[in-house]
Amino acid sequence: MKITAFKNTFFDTLEGEYPKEEIGSFFNILLQEFTGLTRLDLALNPQQELPAEAEEKLRAALQRLQQHEPLQYITGTTEFFGLNFQVNSNVLIPRPETEELVQWMLHDLDASEGIKILDIGTGSGCIAISLAKHLPKAEITAIDISEKALETAKLNAGLNEVAVNFIHKDILAAEGLPSKFDVVVSNPPYVRELEKKEMQRNVLEHEPETALYVKDHDPLIFYRKITELAADNLEPGGKLYFEINQYLGKETEALLAEKNFATSLKKDIFGVDRMLRGIKS
Repeated sequence: MKITAFKNTFFDTLEGEYPKEEIGSFFNILLQEFTGLTRLDLALNPQQELPAEAEEKLRAALQRLQQHEPLQYITGTTEFFGLNFQVNSNVLIPRPETEELVQWMLHDLDASEGIKILDIGTGSGCIAISLAKHLPKAEITAIDISEKALETAKLNAGLNEVAVNFIHKDILAAEGLPSKFDVVVSNPPYVRELEKKEMQRNVLEHEPETALYVKDHDPLIFYRKITELAADNLEPGGKLYFEINQYLGKETEALLAEKNFATSLKKDIFGVDRMLRGIKS
């Protein structure tokens, strides 16, 4: 089959499921992933034959897209803060908003200092690994409740040639932290059950629930616990950073203030409350 013929099939199959522009983006990314051909290559030689092996992979990917599986899980990779990460259904796909959190931290922190940083709920390792790449003198530890997520995070640390100490731990059951730290950061589960109606199918049906959702009656459960642990285990003047639920910024900020943190609430590129910093008094 010629590539252009398969492209028509690809568009026809996904019509009504996704916007046309997104379907085109999916096709170009997958074509390059499975054949090495770019959109320009196809434009210059539109009558190219699609290799049988590539066609088989593209048809399998097409079926997964029909089920609204995220493209990043299909290719197995994504980019975060200029670095490549492997992702799968055991880890949350890193978001651009989280890149903003990392950027804020790097703006605040001194790369020449050997500070100790803890990332709680590391998932793919995107925060810890990005910090390790840009703060080579820092000692970075990352915790997650999921052993499978930690396997992925360890793989990503190796791929990006950084050293991170990974620990398997349920932070809600923790009585303390592994040691004292200068910085604690977390992007914990914060989407309430009532907010599921706002989520897209690709998130609802495919990304790990334990990394996303909290119960409506106690949506700040992770923030409360982590703030308590940080208050006891941060060095004086230490910093606590959170990615937060956009609807609960003031409530989350109040939690930190109760534990004598000086707080700063920051909006993301979309203009909503998304990041919170606390400095231990």
